[in-house]
Amino acid sequence: MDKERIIKLANEAIEQNPELFLIDLQFLADNKIYVEVDGDKGVPLKECIRISREIEHNLDREEEDFSLEVTSPDVSHPLRLKRQYKKNINRILNVILQDNTTIEGVLKKVTDDDFILEWKTREPKPVGKGKITVIKTETIPFVNVLEAKVKIIF
Repeated sequence: MDKERIIKLANEAIEQNPELFLIDLQFLADNKIYVEVDGDKGVPLKECIRISREIEHNLDREEEDFSLEVTSPDVSHPLRLKRQYKKNINRILNVILQDNTTIEGVLKKVTDDDFILEWKTREPKPVGKGKITVIKTETIPFVNVLEAKVKIIF
């Protein structure tokens, strides 16, 4: 199987829609080709079908049999690219850092090197009894992230 040709075909198909971007392309056992695509505003099913057809119609099954799966990211999978972080601004992220600490907060900003999370917490009053609600923010460098997932709220 000509992997370079398949990579080229997948990239050409994805580039036809500037809102889409490639997350993963794998060549698995039994000539299975796995393509994972995401989009700035999600990935409609018709786009997965279009990409699949663009790749499939340029390959010859008579020459070599294969199976092809074009899919969008599973909501339970961690974010992998900075562009995925950008599309999830104002959503809640659950982030596990390299030191295994966990932070959960609303994604507020994404830069090339880091992102900012914001969350509310209850802390003791500076004077007197009781607690007050405060807003915390933290800038997290991408290099410190072990895993980040979007929290799904039903």
